[in-house]
Amino acid sequence: MGNRRRELTEGKMRAFCALFWMLSVDSFGILKGVFGNDSNKHLELGKLYMAQGQLQDALTHFHAALEIDSNNYLTLFRRATVFLALGRSKSALDDLNKVIELKPDFNSARIQKGIILVKLGRLEEAEIELKKVLQRDKSNEEAEKWYSQLGILQRQYQQARILHSDKEWVTAADLLTKIIDSCPWDTNLREMRIDCHLAMGETAKAITDLRATTKLISDNTESYLKLSKLHYLMGEGNESLNEVRECLKLDPEHKECFPHYKKVKKVVKVVNDLNSAASDERFTDCISLANKLLKVEPSNQNFYFQAEEKLCHCSLKEGDVKEAISHCTKALSFRSEPRILCDRAEAFILEGSLDEAQSDYSKALEIDENFQRAKDGIQRVQKLQKQAKKRDYYKILNVRRSATKKEILKAYRKAAQKWHPDNFQGESPEKKAAEKKFIDIAAAKEVLTDPEKRKKFDAGEDPLDPESQQGQGFNPFQQHHGFHRGHGGGPFSFKFHFN
Repeated sequence: MGNRRRELTEGKMRAFCALFWMLSVDSFGILKGVFGNDSNKHLELGKLYMAQGQLQDALTHFHAALEIDSNNYLTLFRRATVFLALGRSKSALDDLNKVIELKPDFNSARIQKGIILVKLGRLEEAEIELKKVLQRDKSNEEAEKWYSQLGILQRQYQQARILHSDKEWVTAADLLTKIIDSCPWDTNLREMRIDCHLAMGETAKAITDLRATTKLISDNTESYLKLSKLHYLMGEGNESLNEVRECLKLDPEHKECFPHYKKVKKVVKVVNDLNSAASDERFTDCISLANKLLKVEPSNQNFYFQAEEKLCHCSLKEGDVKEAISHCTKALSFRSEPRILCDRAEAFILEGSLDEAQSDYSKALEIDENFQRAKDGIQRVQKLQKQAKKRDYYKILNVRRSATKKEILKAYRKAAQKWHPDNFQGESPEKKAAEKKFIDIAAAKEVLTDPEKRKKFDAGEDPLDPESQQGQGFNPFQQHHGFHRGHGGGPFSFKFHFN
């Protein structure tokens, strides 16, 4: 029994393999094996799949039916309908021409052909076909509907050519748009509108029309090249690379596509590396790659913007305030964006230019009123402005807001040496002023060398201000800053250590 079951299983497997081989050798072979030479069965299955919207399956059966009976005008007509639904107008037109050749009085085929010709912009040919229908059937509503449009379309087409020739770009574009609504498959109309869009600086619209032409014309290397160049012009490197690769698929040795491909590939590599460095917070690499991009592509304004925008952000994160402000300003001269304005505002804060920072945050909110970073920035500036009226520890030590701990300690030692009270004699007014100054210097060191306290101060809150909700005040005589209170409540004596 076990051997018998195994034999049956092996027999099924051999049958399946034979069936798979037949399909791989001849896509219609299996259909012929099932249906023999009965084209009607293929036709019925094709109609069924067509009704269910399974167009590729329908097409397969219509192909098979026509292999058996190539002069069946109804099958040709149905296949033409499927071709149309798949957007293959040329194949549909070929089938309809054969239908009309086989059955000249088949009005439905002539109407369908006339409609395709209208959409292709072949208006005179469409007029001939639709006229023949109306000569046989004057009451045919569909033929009349399309035929009645032809006169207006022909006049508009001629007028559009004149406007395009006269470089009346805006008027020509508007008229071409109206005509394209009726003739969407006419590449000449789209090419004229592409010229209009480019002349008006509407590159994105030109790209949309160019992409349509790549679908309307097979092996359209020129459109793919134009698409690639337009994307490159807009600073869209990856999109440019994709389109020029399509050109090279059609013609690997294309004399313009290949050198353009090499150029785009080189720039895209730098741009992608630059974006990765910025997102990974490798700010030194980011600055280096941005400068490399400016050298590799010095003439394209959109890539210039990308480089300057990254130099703005990464210089800020590296603490190079002046460079950050310079690059942010260059980027903003090309395109005003909230994030760049906020980067420059932060650089202005580090430089101590609070009014300029507030102005940039306000401009960012004018562009996007919900931009949270700008909202938070304005609140921070307002706190810092209020804080500046009290004690500014950065100014006390004469350091930048971006100063490192090492720079702060160096400034502290210098200021402390200058204002140490022991440098002044007796109880003179100068000594009392020095004592007050020295207390401020010690407080500045206390705050700016402590990461948590400095973070609070940078946010606009003085951690040593007794009026602050969290501030506990600052008494240098209770701290280890070289201050020691004299015995018996007498005058202070100062023992200063440069630690």
